[in-house]
Amino acid sequence: MATMAETRVSSRPDLEKGLGTAGGIGFGAAVLAAILFVAYSVYTDAAAAGVQARAVLPFVMLFIALLIALGFEFVNGFHDTANAVATVIYTNSMPAHVAVVWSGFFNFLGVLLSTGAVAFGIVSLLPVELILQVGSDAGFAMVFSLLIAAIIWNLATWYLGIPSSSSHTLIGSIIGVGVANALLHGRGGTSGVEWGQAQNIGWALLLSPLIGFIASALLFFVARGTIRNKELYSEPRDGLPPPWWIRILLVFTCTGVSFAHGSNDGQKGMGLIMLILIGTVPTAYALNRAVPAHYEAQFHTSSVDAQKALTARAGGVAPAADARAAVTNFIANRTQTPDTVPSLAALVGDIDRQVTGYGTIAHVPSTQSKNMRNDMYLASEAIKRVSANKSAGFSEAEGKALTAYKGSLDKATRFIPTWVKIAVAFALGLGTMIGWKRIVVTVGEKIGKSHLTYAQGASAELVAMATIGLADTFGLPVSTTHVLSSGVAGTMAANRSGLQMSTIRNLVLAWVLTLPVSILLSGTLYVILSRIF
Repeated sequence: MATMAETRVSSRPDLEKGLGTAGGIGFGAAVLAAILFVAYSVYTDAAAAGVQARAVLPFVMLFIALLIALGFEFVNGFHDTANAVATVIYTNSMPAHVAVVWSGFFNFLGVLLSTGAVAFGIVSLLPVELILQVGSDAGFAMVFSLLIAAIIWNLATWYLGIPSSSSHTLIGSIIGVGVANALLHGRGGTSGVEWGQAQNIGWALLLSPLIGFIASALLFFVARGTIRNKELYSEPRDGLPPPWWIRILLVFTCTGVSFAHGSNDGQKGMGLIMLILIGTVPTAYALNRAVPAHYEAQFHTSSVDAQKALTARAGGVAPAADARAAVTNFIANRTQTPDTVPSLAALVGDIDRQVTGYGTIAHVPSTQSKNMRNDMYLASEAIKRVSANKSAGFSEAEGKALTAYKGSLDKATRFIPTWVKIAVAFALGLGTMIGWKRIVVTVGEKIGKSHLTYAQGASAELVAMATIGLADTFGLPVSTTHVLSSGVAGTMAANRSGLQMSTIRNLVLAWVLTLPVSILLSGTLYVILSRIF
């Protein structure tokens, strides 16, 4: 009798067929075209904004930073998206070389059609003082450190064939930079991170694998109880595709997971690229000069309402002599003083006067665009924190006025140009087509002790697609890797197929180590690069 290992090797799909010579040439051409497209887009945007290059070094640094950011998304593509194609490959629903191209295309579409909410959720983790000085030496050290640290850990886990979360890695890298920055400036390490936002993201990352495991197991149970087709629960026959209706279901779920992965994970790179652009070419990217024609009138109205709400809760205290500095200290130190609310009201009024004086966002002088963006970002973050303070006593109407004003501020500062989406979509989509094999083999062969069945693959993919899509709606980053691999494990447990504990141990170990390792890596790199820059 053949052993289980021999049976599994004989039924393994063909994973060796690559893109071919023509495909390789096309891939190389696509990479070159994407790089030229990024360079051309930055050049045209800068020229349209009247930027004249007086020094070469800042633009060289910009180009290197953009390449590193797109490199992170490229690695993310072949590291994370392998999870989406594993089920269709191991159920013979699609040939491997077709599946990765198919998945890459729908990752591309997912990025293009994403909302941008996740992008700025990630950025909100960074210390406000670093965001405000992102174009400085410390800003470049921050961006380089967190991206390089994330790429190193992603490549290390990929090389070992361990499905690891790019979301976890990037968030750990951001925390590491924040802690290192605080310690370098003589503050406690805990003051360098937006822990409220980190807690929300942490819960999303913590719960998503549990949701994947439990929901996939339950869905598999429901399928077994309602769909009485033995083929659905049988091991795929060697080299033969499944029945057409099962094949359609599996291809649909692969498509959905790929699209959802693009719409969620693709945004992480977008947020960091916008920070790079704002810091290096603030004239072109600090403010959204394409806001609707009625924006300024609405902004004035919401500014007046917000200022009234804040003044009503100022308790008769006068604003600080330097209102902007008082608000900055409030955000940096997380300590609200009696003059915090009146100072914020004064800052709101000052921003309104600036916008009204220039007439439109488009007419803000290039020399003032970064300063205005910083003021708007400060006001937005301060309002978020003041509103969350229950002791402030804002009425329901006042709370709505502050929320509406924050929305107006974010429209002018939180935007993503179309070309950034296209560049990230290319990086993620092309990355999907490279290096996928290691993770695919782990998901397809090394989680359960038996071959993945059609029902198991479909259950895990359906849950992953729904979970990631829902997270995107709420602006929360989740791990495609954790959701899908835990979903496969859940279906194996539900089917009593048995789990390969060595693989499960590696998955759990990677899940546990990703945050501390990426924090240590990025923090160390930040200390080194801040000295160099």
